[in-house]
Amino acid sequence: MAKKTKEDILKMVKDQDVKFIRLWFTDILGQAKSFSITDNELEGALENGMGFDGSSITGYQSIEESDMVALPDVNTFQILPWRPQEKKVARMICDILTPDRRPYEGDPRYVLKRALERMKKVRFDHYYLGPELEYFYFKNDTPSTDILDKGGYFDLTTLDVASDLRRDTILSLESMGIPIEYSHHEVGPSQHEIDMRYADALDMADSVITYRIVVKEIAQKYGVYATFMPKPLFGENGSGMHVHQSLFSGDKNAFFSKDNGDHLSDTAKKFIAGQLKHAREMSAIFAQWVNSYKRLVPGYEAPVYIAWSKRNRSALIRVPVYHPGKEKATRAELRCPDPACNPYLTFAVMLHAGLEGIEKSYKLPEPMEKNLYHLSGEERKELGIGSLPDSLGEAVLIAEQSELVKKALGEHVFGRFIELKKKEWEDYRIQLTKYELEKLLPIL
Repeated sequence: MAKKTKEDILKMVKDQDVKFIRLWFTDILGQAKSFSITDNELEGALENGMGFDGSSITGYQSIEESDMVALPDVNTFQILPWRPQEKKVARMICDILTPDRRPYEGDPRYVLKRALERMKKVRFDHYYLGPELEYFYFKNDTPSTDILDKGGYFDLTTLDVASDLRRDTILSLESMGIPIEYSHHEVGPSQHEIDMRYADALDMADSVITYRIVVKEIAQKYGVYATFMPKPLFGENGSGMHVHQSLFSGDKNAFFSKDNGDHLSDTAKKFIAGQLKHAREMSAIFAQWVNSYKRLVPGYEAPVYIAWSKRNRSALIRVPVYHPGKEKATRAELRCPDPACNPYLTFAVMLHAGLEGIEKSYKLPEPMEKNLYHLSGEERKELGIGSLPDSLGEAVLIAEQSELVKKALGEHVFGRFIELKKKEWEDYRIQLTKYELEKLLPIL
C-alpha cells in the first residue's frame, strides 16, 4: 500500500468535499474514542496534532497531568461511507503524544509499535495477522437479547435474515480500504462472521477497531444492534476472534520449512511454544472481560486446553494443513482471543510471547490430535496439558505476576490495566445473579 503524505490528505479533503475529520484512538480497554475537527483545522493537526484532556480517557493520565496530543496517522485517512456524502466526514487514527511530543506510554497503539520494534531487532520484517471476528445481531441492546434468526453455520435464505446487513457492512469496509475474504452465518442463532484479508499487525489492529465500528454503524442503520460481547446467549456458542499469524523476513515466510516433514520451521515451533507457555499469563489481555470466561468453557467450540494441533480445533493453537505451492500461507491460528479485546494490546502480547519462545529456544510439545474435550482431567494431567484460567479474577492474578505481560504492556499500561480489571472482577463478584435468586432463595 502506497504511503500517503500530508499534501495527499489535504488534496483529497479538498477534491472530495470533506468537511469534518474525526480523530480516532482507543482507551486502554480498546474502546474507540474520537473528536472532530473541520477541514480548516486539518493542516495544523497534521503538523502539530490536536490537544485534548486525557484525564477522562480510561487508563490515561490523572487530572494534574492530563494534557495529551492526538497526532493523525496520514496513512489511516478514510471517508466514512455511512455519513452524508455531501460535506463528507473522514476519519484518521491517531498516535497519542505527550505535550513535549514524545510517544505516550499509555497509548495502546504505541504498545503494539514497541512490540514490532522488538520483532525487527530479531530480524523479522512483518507480523502478519488474519483475525476472524464473530458477532451477534439482536433487535436492540436490552437484556432481552431478541435474536433476528435461528440460523446455524453457513445457513442461507430464510434462516439467514442478515445477508443484506452483511453485504452493506462488507461494502462499507472495502470502501474504507479493508479487503474482505468471505462472510457467513455462524453456528449460533443470529451470529455472523466477516473475515478480513491478512495484513501487518499495526494495520490489522487499526482495521479491527474500524471493523467493530462499521459493523455497529451499519446495524444501527438497519434498526438493529450488533454486539461483540463474547457470550451473550446462554447455551449457545460464544463469539471468538481466531487469529491466524505468521512472521516474514522480506517476502519469505519464516514459519515454512521445506526440509521438515510437517513443513513447519524451527522458528514457527519456538514461536508457538512461546504462546503456549505464556497463554495463561496473556489470558487477561485476549479475554479481558468477566463475560469472556463464560465463553471459555468446554463444549462450545472455544479452546481452553493449552495444546497445539495440525487439525484438532479443540486445541488452543491450530496449524492449518500445508498445501504444495502455498508456502506463504503457512501459519499458526491462536483460537482463544475474543472480539471484545483491545487488539493493540492483544497482538502485542501475542507477539512478545512468540518472540520469547524464539529468543529462548522454547521446546514445542508433541501435537495433540485427539479431541481434548473428550479427555478426562486425569488424562490431561498425565499428558501435561494445562488449561486457561476459569475466571477474569484468576486471569488477572496470573497476569499481575507475569514479567512477560509487564514487559509487553509497559509499566504504565500494565499497572492501570491490572487495576481496572481487579475492580471489574470485584464489582462482578459481589453481584446477586438471577440463578442464585431462582435456585437458592426458595430453598434456603
